[in-house]
Amino acid sequence: MDTVDTQALESKVKDMYERVAHDPHGDFHFEMGRALAERLGYSPYDLDRVPAPSIDSFAGVGHHFELATLQSGEHVLDLGSGSGLDSFVASLKVGSTGRVVGVDMTTAQLEKATELRQRGGFSNIEYVQGYIDQLPFEDESFDCVISNGVFNLVANKEGTFKEAARVLKRGGRLALSDIVTAVQLPNGIVCNATLWAACIGGAMHREAYQQAIQDAGLTIQVVQPNPQYDFISDQASGATKKYQVQSISLVAVKL
Repeated sequence: MDTVDTQALESKVKDMYERVAHDPHGDFHFEMGRALAERLGYSPYDLDRVPAPSIDSFAGVGHHFELATLQSGEHVLDLGSGSGLDSFVASLKVGSTGRVVGVDMTTAQLEKATELRQRGGFSNIEYVQGYIDQLPFEDESFDCVISNGVFNLVANKEGTFKEAARVLKRGGRLALSDIVTAVQLPNGIVCNATLWAACIGGAMHREAYQQAIQDAGLTIQVVQPNPQYDFISDQASGATKKYQVQSISLVAVKL
C-alpha cells in the first residue's frame, strides 16, 4: 500500500494556508469568514471584539468553546492557530490573568496573527512557529488545548494527540473540532496531497480517531456532530458524500 508523501503534503498545506492568510476571498475547497463562524456557533458578541481580518481567514470546521469552558486565568494552547480567530476568542475568555499560546507552521499565518495581536493590544497572546506533533513546551504546562480543523492535516495524528496530552495539566481538557469519516478512505484519496490539504484526504475513521485520543491518555467526555459544516468545491463535496466525511467537536480530559 502506498502512503502519502509527507514532504509533498507539508508543502501543499503550507501553500494553501499561505493563500488563506493573504487571499481569504480566493477560491478554496472550503468556506471561510464570518458567516461560516456564526453558523458554526461563534458568538457575534465575541466576533465583534476580535480583529476582523482574523475572521476573514477563519477556515475552521466547528465550534468547541462551550465544550472547552475556559475560565479566567487559565493557560490555553491553540494548535494550528492560523490567523488567530480561536486564540483571540480564547484570550477574551481567560482575561488579563490568563495566557494563550498559538502554534502554527505557516509563516504567513503567524505574521498575520502577530500583527493583529499587536494592533489589537492582545497582550496575553503569544504566537510560536512549530509543528504540533513536536511541541516546544514542558509537560503539564496548559489547562486547555484547543484546535479547529487541524489534526486531520497532520500525518502523525497519534503523536499529535500524545503531545497534546503531555502538555496538559492533570484535569486539563482537549477541546477540538475536526474532520473524520464514517467510511475508511481509499488509498487514492489518502495519497492525494491536494485533497489532504483540503481537510479530506487526511481525515481519520471516526472510531480510530477517538481510540487514538484515548490511547494518548485522555478520556473523551462529549462528542457532537457539526452538520452546519459543508465543503463547497465539487471535488471535495463528492468525496464527503461518498465516504461520509463529517465535522465533529469533542472534549477529552486528562484524568
